[in-house]
Amino acid sequence: MNQNHANFQGRLDFIRNLLRERFGGDEARINPIQYDPESPFKYNNFVYRITLPSPPSAARNHSSHETRQPGTAPLSEGAKEFIMRLTNPDAEGMHAHTRVENEVALISLAAAALSGFKPHVVPSVYGWGSAAPPSSQGWILQELMPGASVSEAFNSMPLGEKKSILAQMAEILKALQNFQLPSSIEQYGGVTFDGAGQIVSTAMTSYYFRDRLERALQQADSNPYIKGWHANGVRKRLEAFVESGVPAQFKALESRDDKALVHADFTPDNLLYDASTQRITALIDYDFACILHPSYEFLRSFSGAGGQFQGWSDIESSEQTALRDAKLHGFPSTLPENTEDGVKWDVAKVWEDELERLDVQRPRTIKGIEKVADVDAVIRSILPWRVTNSDVLRVQSESVILKCRDENEAQLVKLLDHLKF
Repeated sequence: MNQNHANFQGRLDFIRNLLRERFGGDEARINPIQYDPESPFKYNNFVYRITLPSPPSAARNHSSHETRQPGTAPLSEGAKEFIMRLTNPDAEGMHAHTRVENEVALISLAAAALSGFKPHVVPSVYGWGSAAPPSSQGWILQELMPGASVSEAFNSMPLGEKKSILAQMAEILKALQNFQLPSSIEQYGGVTFDGAGQIVSTAMTSYYFRDRLERALQQADSNPYIKGWHANGVRKRLEAFVESGVPAQFKALESRDDKALVHADFTPDNLLYDASTQRITALIDYDFACILHPSYEFLRSFSGAGGQFQGWSDIESSEQTALRDAKLHGFPSTLPENTEDGVKWDVAKVWEDELERLDVQRPRTIKGIEKVADVDAVIRSILPWRVTNSDVLRVQSESVILKCRDENEAQLVKLLDHLKF
């Protein structure tokens, strides 16, 4: 049986028990969202749409007669449909101890940062449970936001409609960047709640640059195909880069002490909109959200809508190189032609124009972002997903895996050559 589907009934039972405790009754409809029981890849979360037969009465609404959990709001009057997110205990690279707390706290911060958007675009949280042991099953009960996925319609939209969406995305990004973080958030990383319910700094739910590099090397050591990249002297070069290259790369980042609320998955997939008004109605899924330098948003977000900013690679297409140069130094007066599976230059230019119009921090104004992107490229090359992801390995032949491993070593060597290590 597929690993995602192995505990399908157990998750439904967990949700029913939770709903019974909070609201009473057993008549709720529980429907999985974007769930493929045959998917070969592990889901980070399992997401469900919950429909109650009627709105909970005040007597059954826990938030009405108990002290609310930090980061939560009372149920909206008349609400009978919700979203339930269950963490996947088998998801790779996630901190179980803090992942739910981090997501709830970042949702709370995002709601404050985007409070000027009416109607609100950040879902309210009504309850949550930690994924930290001994529980292992984390959960978040949150508001069902209106609208359809932007990703389902974006590619077929005329450029004018795309511009409307991108303009709103720029406004949201500007508000996230400008938000004054609480003084209790003192460092980069994740956030959680202290005993008084205040949002404070904690470890990342996934990992940040040097820590990620060191952990990547540890994981590479245990991979039977990579074997720590010890062959051909690659490991020594990587260790030298971690020791002295990373500090040098970040020294070029003039604003390296800046901290911002970073969604880290800000894409059309996580935006909802009203097709009749062309208004964005929600920014959802804060699973990877964190407090980091503003540059990190561009390394992780905007695929499908202007493009992620990526580090150096000798195997990327010349148009990808040209796009990165345009983001750093300005777009040409005459744009290249769009290609079917390549860069959508008109969309990328509109995105840049909207960011410039609002004076949003972006690759062209973040001096040194290309150096940070190169560090990120090294991390990705140390643990290439085709050679390290257990889901991918399970469906590939030995010869294909070894071929991918050799190709990646060649790319990693060229990247280190480029970085002069």
